[in-house]
Amino acid sequence: MIKLEPFTKEDFKLLISWITTPELLVQWSGAHFKYPLDHSQLETYISSANQENSSEYIFKVIEAETGDVIGHISLGRIDRVNETARVGKVFVSPAARGKGYASQMIQQILFLAFKDLKLNRVSLGVFDFNRGAFRIYEKAGFQKEGLLRQTNKVAGEYWNLIEMGILRSEWLDQTGIGTNQSNV
Repeated sequence: MIKLEPFTKEDFKLLISWITTPELLVQWSGAHFKYPLDHSQLETYISSANQENSSEYIFKVIEAETGDVIGHISLGRIDRVNETARVGKVFVSPAARGKGYASQMIQQILFLAFKDLKLNRVSLGVFDFNRGAFRIYEKAGFQKEGLLRQTNKVAGEYWNLIEMGILRSEWLDQTGIGTNQSNV
């Protein structure tokens, strides 16, 4: 089991230690950061996050039994008028991969989006070569909505981005949390 807690300045060093190449930085964040990742960029990243009515919630992921920080995830671009948001910056530490944590992270961020924030739609992007992540998102109920060709140029290669989305009604049907949307 995992739990999500706000990502703070105390977590910067560990996250920076995980992002070891320019390619990994782009895979984690798209074009949001410049390599090498540093404290200044992360301070800007969290400056207005995790506040009441914030447009972004940024979390470290903690393995509940050990208390170890094993990952990172965000829910951003929160639009309360249109009731939409975007999952981003999903990262499981190298030592924690292959243990089902990414699926749990997605489940918890969707719970936040649909149950706590009462949003209607959540989207995300995943590079087409990241088949493992694509399967995790698909299993969580995300549907492929399109392919954006050659969105990022990394180390002389162009990468394609798969756009995915899930609606609140689909999440409710899948989780069985309730069929009466007024209760959720």
